[in-house]
Amino acid sequence: AEPVSRTEPASQAEPASQATAEQLRAQGNALFQAGQPEAALAAYTQALALCAGAAQRAVLHRNRAACHLKLENYAKAEADASKAIEADGRDVKALFRRSQALQKLGRLDQAVSDLQRCVSLEPRNKAFQEALRALGSSLHEKVSRESAGRAARPTARAQLLDLASQMKTMSCTDSKVEQMFQILLDPEEKDADKKQKAAQNLIVLAREEAGAEKIFQSDGVRLLTQLLDTAKADMMLAALRTLVGLCSGHRSRTTAILAELGAPRLSAVLGVEHEQVSLAACNLLQVMFDSLKEGMQKDFRGKEDAVVLDSSKDLKLLIKDLLELLTLEGASAHGRDNALNLLIKVVPRKSPKETNNSLSLWVIDQGLKKILEVGSTVCGAQDSLPVTENSRMSASVLLSKLYSDLKCDAERENFHHLCEDYVKSWFEGHELAGKLRAIQAVSCLLQGPSEAGNRVLELEGIMDSVLSLCASVREAHQLVAVEALIHAADKAKRASFITANGVSLLKEIYKHSEKDSIRIRALVGLCKLGSAGGTDFSMKQFAEGSTMKLAKQCRKWLCNESIDAGTRRWAVEGLAYLTFDADVKEEFVEDKAAMQAMFQLAKSEDRSVLYAVASTLVNCTNSYDHEEPDPQMLELAKYAKQHIPEQHPKDKPDFVKRRVRKLLAAGVVSALACMVKSENPALTNSCRELISRVFLALVQEAEERGGVVAQGGGKALIPLSLEGTEVGQTKAAQALAKITITSNPEMAFPGERIYEVVRPLVSLLHLQRTGLENFEGLMALTNLAGISERLRQKILKEKAVPMIEGYMFEEHELIRLAATECMCNMAMSREVQELFLAEGSDRLKLMVLYSGEEDEKLRRAASGTLAMLTALHPPICKRIPQVTSHWLEILQALLLSPSAELQHRGAVVVMNMMAAAREVAEQLMASEMLEILSVLAKEQDKP
Repeated sequence: AEPVSRTEPASQAEPASQATAEQLRAQGNALFQAGQPEAALAAYTQALALCAGAAQRAVLHRNRAACHLKLENYAKAEADASKAIEADGRDVKALFRRSQALQKLGRLDQAVSDLQRCVSLEPRNKAFQEALRALGSSLHEKVSRESAGRAARPTARAQLLDLASQMKTMSCTDSKVEQMFQILLDPEEKDADKKQKAAQNLIVLAREEAGAEKIFQSDGVRLLTQLLDTAKADMMLAALRTLVGLCSGHRSRTTAILAELGAPRLSAVLGVEHEQVSLAACNLLQVMFDSLKEGMQKDFRGKEDAVVLDSSKDLKLLIKDLLELLTLEGASAHGRDNALNLLIKVVPRKSPKETNNSLSLWVIDQGLKKILEVGSTVCGAQDSLPVTENSRMSASVLLSKLYSDLKCDAERENFHHLCEDYVKSWFEGHELAGKLRAIQAVSCLLQGPSEAGNRVLELEGIMDSVLSLCASVREAHQLVAVEALIHAADKAKRASFITANGVSLLKEIYKHSEKDSIRIRALVGLCKLGSAGGTDFSMKQFAEGSTMKLAKQCRKWLCNESIDAGTRRWAVEGLAYLTFDADVKEEFVEDKAAMQAMFQLAKSEDRSVLYAVASTLVNCTNSYDHEEPDPQMLELAKYAKQHIPEQHPKDKPDFVKRRVRKLLAAGVVSALACMVKSENPALTNSCRELISRVFLALVQEAEERGGVVAQGGGKALIPLSLEGTEVGQTKAAQALAKITITSNPEMAFPGERIYEVVRPLVSLLHLQRTGLENFEGLMALTNLAGISERLRQKILKEKAVPMIEGYMFEEHELIRLAATECMCNMAMSREVQELFLAEGSDRLKLMVLYSGEEDEKLRRAASGTLAMLTALHPPICKRIPQVTSHWLEILQALLLSPSAELQHRGAVVVMNMMAAAREVAEQLMASEMLEILSVLAKEQDKP
């Protein structure tokens, strides 16, 4: 290589030397492959002299170690390998070469240690395993020889025992895997307990990475496929749960397993009649989706791009089979539900921040009509798909999520066209059965993406058919039509249209139908129409007393346990609308049996009732949003003769407090906690928000918070504060803050749960939150920061300190005080103490000045922070005289204050400053500080 001119900058000189080092390394590799280790060693040594990068130097040291081994220079080989290991402790090649050198040098115990590290890093590498076995024999011989002459060294004995244990584990795992499969697949094995134990052992082994890899490498997937093909529930469960262990967090294994099992087989297992097997298959598919999606999200380069594309194909292949399962005739009802639940979880984007919604668009194009097939199923009709009471709700939730995932008008228009085409395909050219399917599809859309539902409802003839079928003599037809009418009445405009056209019809059905299932739905329709005015007391659709009669009948049906739960759910739907009326709320909370019946329904398997229960509770607790009207705007509205909303007298705060107490006494908290635990799609983000609103209303009064926590409210609030709508998360976080302020946080959130509370509380400090939310968040964080250093570190990690500092400048005195108190507790952390010494920072100056403010509480918090900082971090003592010229008079004012607490804080600060530095002590002594302290001391001595 040509020499580099001295006048060239370093940045230009580096590429020349790097290229030379690379050439020399390649030359050394070629020489080593040609069997010339001595020449290769010289090339590597020259490259080492030119190479600056740590990683490249480590590779060269590792290569030199290989040359030294060939040349039998074992001490040099060990030295070079050690240098490579210093750079990367996981370099298995360097570890293996050092173990070879150590073995030749007779240091077998150290060689074993390196080989064990190699095996732990690459458990599948047979070369490492064989080397470890051979070294075990050598070590055994060495110990035997030493034992014959004199006592063997304890280290050697320990290494031998450890090695023997590892060898035994390796060989045992191989034989155990083979033995477990043999027991499970043996048709002549009749011992059920033995088979169950083998299945359990296999599942446990698959949960550990080494065990999962051993099963995978031992032809385990083929054997697990055989277990699935036995069609025996216990064997299938064992296979599915083992496969979960193999796929968890491992993309390459997941891809290989999917290729061997095939997506059709997995979806077929999902659709089996056995509910537990279907659920286990659902769990496996969820794990596979997670592993494949994780692979797609990682930032791969080069050859790995092909793998990313394969993951995308595998993902679509699985989704395609799930969509096929929705309309497969032989699929079970719960299998269909599980498929819908999976699609809800894996298809839509988790966050609007993710820009790619291509998966949702693909599912809409490929499967929207299949989803509507489930949503439009009419129970009991000929050739109808088997569905559960949750199926249509799940279809509605999936459609809603897909619609919400669309980003532009063109995408939404395509969705509308597909929905309209599907409804028309059933409505036009079909007999009555087709029209029922079309109306059922409209109901499904109205419950989900209501905008799409309203568009379809406006198609010619749809609304007329709904009204005419309400008068049908056949129960099944009436059920479909009345439900569609109920869902259509959600909007105020449509409610007024139906009030004019359908109320009389619903009244006739309610009065004269002999079927409770029909009457209760007609009643809900009337309830919905009767509540069209919402909470506005002056806008009521029906005559005085009508809503009370409807509510009474709803409560009667709700408490009638002889009626099936699916029908009683509609009574809760009715109350969800009628409880807009304060008189209805008051009567409902007085009926303890009705409240408890509703709570029992909330805990039942029919999760479609969750939203209605949550809505009823929001109405009873008045936890919906309501703004106080501006008095001036009210006067203008009166002058312009415009409508003015009126609040019901029984919706005033005292009535609300009384209703909350009655709900708590009836067991509302345990019902809400049970609702939050639900994994069902019916627990939508909107439903979560309603539950959060109720919880916030329940903890408004400090004396009720302990009871809420005791019944599981604190635990339930954490997931609500981390997932859902922004409003819902904020309401839940505020409820957590209220609990944290007045309760002992360690009792309210025991164990690790207390650390989960930090993030929601920090979210209350964001600028878009209200002043009250900011204040309560700061108060709650103050309590947490005073508990332990680990909690303070968690608060620091959530980047709360800059926000706390920002609120120390807030105009509102209570927020400013809360921020200063919070900083006082945070000052116990070393990282926060260092912030007060940062160059160009006014933090310390602000704290000194706040110690001289007129507001005694603020002075107490600021001077307490100074006392803390000067005690824990003495360099701050020297900085105080530099931040403001008023420091001395502020400290003197603290000592002369009539408040003993301020005097104490001032005395602590002065004491710490006196002890910190001589020059500071001299400044203090030169002032009147000694006289002031003497006077204080004498006052303390007085009897």
